[in-house]
Amino acid sequence: ASWRRAISQAIILLVLSVSGLTGKGKTQNDLLLAESRRTGHYSVQNRAKNAPGKPPYHRCNSQDSLDELAMDDYWTEVENITLSGEGDAEPQEEVQLKVPDEGEQEEAWLTEAGLATLFDESASDPEDMMGLLSTLTRTQAAAVEKRVEKLQQTLRKRNKQHQVPDVRDIFKLPGTPESKVSLPPVPLTCLRCLDTAGPAEQSVSEPETDINLEVSFSDQALSYKEGSKGSSEALTDADDKLPNFKLSRDKTGLTKVGDLSPQDMKKVHRLVLIEMTALFDTAGIDLKTHKAVKLKVKESGLFGVPLAALLEQDQRRQSGTRVPIILQRLISHIEDEGLDTEGLLRIPGAAIRVKAVCVELEGKFYEGLFPWESLKQHDAASLLKLFIRELPHPLLTVEYLSAFIAVLKLPTKKQQLQALNLLVLLLPESSRDTLKALMEFFQRVIDHKEQNKMTLNNVAVVMAPNIFMFKGFRNKISEQQEFSLATETANIVRLLIRYQNLLWTIPKFIMNQVRKQNTENQKKMSKDRAMMKLLKKMAYEREKHEKPLSEVDSSSQGFIRVQAPQFSKVSMAVQLTEELQASDVLSRFLSQDSSVSVKREDLCLYEIGGNIQERCLDEETYMKDLLELNPSAEWFIKCIQR
Repeated sequence: ASWRRAISQAIILLVLSVSGLTGKGKTQNDLLLAESRRTGHYSVQNRAKNAPGKPPYHRCNSQDSLDELAMDDYWTEVENITLSGEGDAEPQEEVQLKVPDEGEQEEAWLTEAGLATLFDESASDPEDMMGLLSTLTRTQAAAVEKRVEKLQQTLRKRNKQHQVPDVRDIFKLPGTPESKVSLPPVPLTCLRCLDTAGPAEQSVSEPETDINLEVSFSDQALSYKEGSKGSSEALTDADDKLPNFKLSRDKTGLTKVGDLSPQDMKKVHRLVLIEMTALFDTAGIDLKTHKAVKLKVKESGLFGVPLAALLEQDQRRQSGTRVPIILQRLISHIEDEGLDTEGLLRIPGAAIRVKAVCVELEGKFYEGLFPWESLKQHDAASLLKLFIRELPHPLLTVEYLSAFIAVLKLPTKKQQLQALNLLVLLLPESSRDTLKALMEFFQRVIDHKEQNKMTLNNVAVVMAPNIFMFKGFRNKISEQQEFSLATETANIVRLLIRYQNLLWTIPKFIMNQVRKQNTENQKKMSKDRAMMKLLKKMAYEREKHEKPLSEVDSSSQGFIRVQAPQFSKVSMAVQLTEELQASDVLSRFLSQDSSVSVKREDLCLYEIGGNIQERCLDEETYMKDLLELNPSAEWFIKCIQR
């Protein structure tokens, strides 16, 4: 339609003028070329014979700044998405967002943080809650205080009889009657964790490229804020570059998502929620979460099925599936066709053909009858994007989508990266695993950028609307907001891809808080006489099956005993040295048990018991340092179950 082309050209001119590209070598031929891409005609013949400038796929070789991008690819993708949805026989119900009522948001936050007892005495174990509170840093405690005070104010307005405990009663100081939490004798605003994060006043002195995982991110942000008072420091063009961030090495080993038991991951989730909120509070950013109104969704099939339901469906066919099988198959097909194809992910497949293939996949995929050899690569890429968009709820979830976008309001790239790290950890397991699979695939596409012309920026710009624009999203925002969100969402995707190796890591300060919480819980358990009796009985039974005393190894004597009950060599003694790493233990075990048929990468040395439930160790973990952190732990070699 002529009116559509006119609007498209107007948008292009507006984007070019905003980007400062008009009058800088942009000719009418360049504009027509952009329009041809927008309407799906990607032939080089669309250019005039004497047209100067770059060929259509040669864009933005720089990986530094989105300011250098030609954002017309974003709007081309938006239009392709819009056009691909036209003529649907059965349009999906749009996601309806609900803003929580006054006080409802605080109640939901406290519940998710494991602190529901603060407003509902029957909600959870109060001792468990106090164990959590005892581990909080000063900024985390301030975040809890802020939500409790807001809830108090709301309940007073409602004239409710039930009273939320006064914040001063929650964080009582030592020496006061019925003290519940032992905290240093300082004002609440200075509360900090004694054993986890170290002094809150500590300034971050490491180089800008280092990410400190030992000190609470929110405490670091507060130190940065206090250190930059009076300066008008703001994000400059240089701040839009992507530094080569790296994690500071930890001798007790890095902990990745999937390394911990479900029980400890539950504790991680609660602590990460409090820490993420504290980080945004420090920057003065008030996060407003949304809730999705229940929708009627498909309960089976491939496209338009909730992730959790789709994975449950796949796990009945293939045990242990963590990423939807259809998504895995589409990615492998695109890779089998070769990642050198120019414009991969950017050039859309034929809309009518993609719809037909989608219907065919729904009917034949699980029966193994779909003819993959006939599926064109660009069609497969379009199906991959369609799969993401058709999810009933956005991949980044309705609850946290606004928080992902708000990340860019934080004052430094380091804080933005830290916030993304926390948000990734907060995602439901199904969303987090699927997002990781996508980010790894995008990076493999980018690795072929010399051939396919898809740089980090190009992939981020094309994929941003597919990840952030859920059903009905454009109806809920103004045109001005949409233009603003274009660059913001592309920047977020850019960070997710670029730093994916960092973002799925659980910070050490969170791990220390989990360990401290487990220790507090064990102290309470040890006071229970019945539990003590059970433990003694278990210890007696274990002693009966252990080897003679002469063969028993003690860490105090410089040895640890590593057990491998799944294999023929059920245990072995390992001498501790300063340089002994988890990888050395695995290598020694494999060299002594030739019957092991499992691949080395499928085995892991586990830390079990003491102040942790279960943890798969990073191969660069120094065993002696970890033993000092958890002297009661036992060591097992097992197959990785992820």
